[in-house]
Amino acid sequence: MTNNDLLRRIRYTFDLSDSKMIEIYALGEVEVSREQVSQWLKKDEDADFVACEDVELAAFLNGFIALKRGKKDGEPVKNETTLNNNAMLRKVKIALNLQGEDMAEIFQLADFPLSNHEISAFFRKPEHKNFRLCKDQVLRYFLQGLQTKHRSS
Repeated sequence: MTNNDLLRRIRYTFDLSDSKMIEIYALGEVEVSREQVSQWLKKDEDADFVACEDVELAAFLNGFIALKRGKKDGEPVKNETTLNNNAMLRKVKIALNLQGEDMAEIFQLADFPLSNHEISAFFRKPEHKNFRLCKDQVLRYFLQGLQTKHRSS
């Protein structure tokens, strides 16, 4: 799953305007223009499409956490330079203050049932024996369930 795809899906799910996206990036300590946001949200085939780098997506997700949960006291969060699906899933989970049962319900909404044990494996340290890599399809199902939950109400 590309960073741009995740950005588009979150924007659609939570009905975020361009100005709200810019505000979220600002909360993540990164200044972006409306043009940059527009280029990241374009379809991959579009001539004006620009790939969203990991550090830019990390800034957005950290800003999304700050928007939904409030800014942390102290030193600002440092935006990661590399992200994987596990990190993306964790950041969305933190932003929305989701527990294991909430996540299981979201996966169920996408007709992709996972147990709490299976879900918790995505959040373990990579060296842990029960760590599980979050594949693109799992992240897609999660975002689909999230969309069902937030767009249908």
